[in-house]
Amino acid sequence: MGGVTSSPGLTPLAERALALIPEGGRAIVGVAGSPGSGKTTLARSVAHRVNELADAGTAVHLPMDGFHLANATLDALGRHDRKGAIDTFDGWGFAALLQRVLAETANPVYAPAFERTVDEPVAGSIAVEPGTRLVVVEGNYLLVDADPWTRIPPLLAESWFVATPEEERMRRLVDRHTRHGRTPEAAAAWARDVDGANAVLIEASRSRADLVVDGTTGLPAGDA
Repeated sequence: MGGVTSSPGLTPLAERALALIPEGGRAIVGVAGSPGSGKTTLARSVAHRVNELADAGTAVHLPMDGFHLANATLDALGRHDRKGAIDTFDGWGFAALLQRVLAETANPVYAPAFERTVDEPVAGSIAVEPGTRLVVVEGNYLLVDADPWTRIPPLLAESWFVATPEEERMRRLVDRHTRHGRTPEAAAAWARDVDGANAVLIEASRSRADLVVDGTTGLPAGDA
């Protein structure tokens, strides 16, 4: 998704992120955006570029998707048919992890990742090592004005919102859902009815970001 991996905007964004790291400490940069905006690609690419500019292991990418509730839990709650909505994540657990990431720098902090091949989170997949100085966190709901999500912005050195035109987001989402097994018709319906409903809430949080990034170029929106 997205075409920002080789964007000329990556080096300035990586340098911006590096400048946020306190002397001898650790910083978290939050990357928010709607489904299909390109936030995962951008966050992963910025972390990779930081590691090229600084020492290897300086930065790590940490996605919120590892805090999806398990499918069995979603079934029990009656929410499986709208997986990805704000109440299908363990937001309290995610906020607590970010607090640990900032507080615990003498030992590894392990985080879950989301494995699409099994459509489930996998515990302990991501290690934030003692030498990690920058954690690039990304997820849909980082800037939403509701508990527990309001606990996240104070933990961030800076927040970025990836803005992408709806038509492009829908195209990416239909392609993604089709690649993961849905028919084109089912993929389009999910992108419209589930992802689209979530995007209404997410787009409303854009004004809370410190920086808006164009999801088609990887450049700050004012420079795109």
